Amino acid sequence: MEKFTTLTSLAMPLDRANVDTDQIIPKQFLKRVERTGYGDFLFFDWRQTPEGKPVAAFVLNDPRYKGAQILVAGKNFACGSSREHAAWALSDFGFRVVIAPTFADIFFSNAGKNGIVLARLSEAQVATLLNNAQTIPGYKLTVSLEEQTVIDSRGFKASFEVDPFRKYCLLEGLDDIGLTLRHAAELDAFEAKHDEAGWLRAK
Repeated sequence: MEKFTTLTSLAMPLDRANVDTDQIIPKQFLKRVERTGYGDFLFFDWRQTPEGKPVAAFVLNDPRYKGAQILVAGKNFACGSSREHAAWALSDFGFRVVIAPTFADIFFSNAGKNGIVLARLSEAQVATLLNNAQTIPGYKLTVSLEEQTVIDSRGFKASFEVDPFRKYCLLEGLDDIGLTLRHAAELDAFEAKHDEAGWLRAK
């Protein structure tokens, strides 16, 4: 998992509340066995018509926001089913940060394990960011995980809370496997001792 300290990026506005995980990554793509490639299917049903033509009005198809790594969304983001694929799709598309007033609890955990910083701001603060991203060309935000702040170049500044353990993992770039591997020496020693004890019992 890539470390996260501070990111400055275009902000993409998704001015919708109650965005559920079936819209983030529709169920027909959950059969894939890989953890990569899901970015192509992010918001699939909103990005294109049933005939497969891009929906020009949808924000992911807007060239003004190409390369954005920060997504600003409405309240209750990623509600619905608990699929971790939602976090995989957002990450694979290139998002490192999602800002919203509230998030679904299980998604909040899944996102952190996949290197995505979730910043909970007030509805008024999010409304300001959505408006700025929609009306100011090239609007950028800077998100600092170390300082737990979201700022822009126009005087906006807000703070967000983050669990200390999740913050540590994101700063160090540690997912569950990475955390386990930090104890590789102790695990190897335990296995060696366990094997030796088993051999002695067998004699």
